[in-house]
Amino acid sequence: MRKIFERPKSLAEAAQHYCPGCTHGIVHRLVAEAVDELGLAGRTIGVSPVGCSVFAYNYFNLDFVQAAHGRAPAVATGLKRVLPDRVVFTYQGDGDLASIGAAEIVHAAARGEKITVVFVNNAIYGMTGGQMAPTTLVGQKTTTSPYGRQQEVAGYPIRVAEMLSTMEGAAYIARVAVISPQSVARARKAMLKAFTAQLEGKGFSLVEVLSTCPTNWGMTPVEALKWVETAMMPVFPLGVFRDWEVGEA
Repeated sequence: MRKIFERPKSLAEAAQHYCPGCTHGIVHRLVAEAVDELGLAGRTIGVSPVGCSVFAYNYFNLDFVQAAHGRAPAVATGLKRVLPDRVVFTYQGDGDLASIGAAEIVHAAARGEKITVVFVNNAIYGMTGGQMAPTTLVGQKTTTSPYGRQQEVAGYPIRVAEMLSTMEGAAYIARVAVISPQSVARARKAMLKAFTAQLEGKGFSLVEVLSTCPTNWGMTPVEALKWVETAMMPVFPLGVFRDWEVGEA
């Protein structure tokens, strides 16, 4: 019998530590599928963040480097400049990338570093207990905003994709979700395009993925998927914000 669906070769056969209903596993698979489809397994280096995906190096059959909190773009920049023939990507959450790593990601994009960034946005600090993150929605309750985020005190959520799309060094910037088969299929195309941008030397590329955190949101996995659609997507609309092939979106 012909097998039509199997584990990507770049995805390790390892039990993942993520909470039930977390969509990090789906995003991992999309990265591995892109690497396999483009034939990059032997030349790809990933950079792990600090956050829920800190152990990402255990889940891929790829070379990995562990970065300090927020510094993955700087580490990736060094790797790519020293080893320009390698494909280098970072895998980061919203706390890692948009908070302590905000300067790193902005300047990597501004410089047009030829790296690919996978940015998982679940609007909360996951690993450390559910604190308010730069992407937490106005009114969203967290352990550090028990009455909901108040814009007068904490400001507004940062729209990373829109911000980085203004950088001339950015070649491809997209925001996707992984809450349905259809959205996963679109996310897969975006991941391929982001890695292709690097392969063709076009500049910086980033895919922002709206993801779930049922544990810290206090929801069931099904409720969390719905919350991404009803609460997050109006604030973080899906789409392609910059594409070197068609100009700015």
